[in-house]
Amino acid sequence: MNITQWQNFLLFISTFLLVGVLTPLMRNIAIYKNILDRPISAHKSHSSPIPYLGGVAIIFGISTVTYAAIIFSSLPLNNFWLATSLICPSVVMGLIGLWDDIKGLHPLPRFISQTISGVAVAIVLILTNNFGSPTGSILIDVLITVVWIVGICNSINFFDNLDGGAAGTTAVTAIALTYLAISNGQTFIGSMALVVAGASFGFLIWNKPPAQIYMGDAGALFLGVLVATLTIRLNPDTESIIASLATPVLLLAVPILDTSVAVISRLRRRVSPFQGGKDHLSHRMIRAGNSRKITVLFLCSLSTFFSLLAVLINLSSPFNEFLLVAFSALIWLGLLAGFLSCRDE
Repeated sequence: MNITQWQNFLLFISTFLLVGVLTPLMRNIAIYKNILDRPISAHKSHSSPIPYLGGVAIIFGISTVTYAAIIFSSLPLNNFWLATSLICPSVVMGLIGLWDDIKGLHPLPRFISQTISGVAVAIVLILTNNFGSPTGSILIDVLITVVWIVGICNSINFFDNLDGGAAGTTAVTAIALTYLAISNGQTFIGSMALVVAGASFGFLIWNKPPAQIYMGDAGALFLGVLVATLTIRLNPDTESIIASLATPVLLLAVPILDTSVAVISRLRRRVSPFQGGKDHLSHRMIRAGNSRKITVLFLCSLSTFFSLLAVLINLSSPFNEFLLVAFSALIWLGLLAGFLSCRDE
């Protein structure tokens, strides 16, 4: 399947503009329907209610542009079913998140429902043969798929705790994923990732500090499943299994770091990892005296750094692959130790 650079540019711009236009409309609907994120919990860092439903704009924008591109182009029909295998499970998870945004769920039942849905998504990918094969072993690849879908889905959701944080890092990840996929001949995966990038940048217009709207669980869970699925389907151009497995991890290293810091912090304080708290990366940086803008710029830059490492690994010789993976692991572990040494709350 051939998708030209011009067509990819149109996909990016179309999604960027559509989500950019839809987001303020969803903001008005959220205000009218009183669907707001109120700072009534101790872990909330904003001082006044912020409208939800930004995720609805993201879901609609990505879904609309993807299907419109397939229907009104000469792409083979099998791409319709491929897109459906990616979009539909993500929409289902997004709807669960929307229910949480509107009605509210307790942390543990919410996590359980997300996990069950994540497992179901992984099973659909496996049954339709829409998952990658980083190890070459079906059993191990299936286990990796399940753990990855559930883990990344929740990591993106956890990371949505700072104005522009989740959208910014998702945009960076999607751009790097676009390059890796297209350069390795996976043009459809690359184009889908570019659509995700366009949607993320379009939403950032309204979500950058100070945020005028939040994507909520609807957007975070939708993007979490979609990005996790796209990275699972990526076949990295690497020589070793370690480098192959490291590539998607590096693309999402910052959300994974954020989740790891929060969970470890809560466990060592004997606090349930399912409850909210001001122990995420953003909270620790702001307590250290950084502004919200500096914090989100740092975290997005950190995501860019790890994404570039993922790209470099795919351009390197086998020996350099190993060195880069080892270097990346040391940097990540150093950041983990550094953030954990900061005051928890």
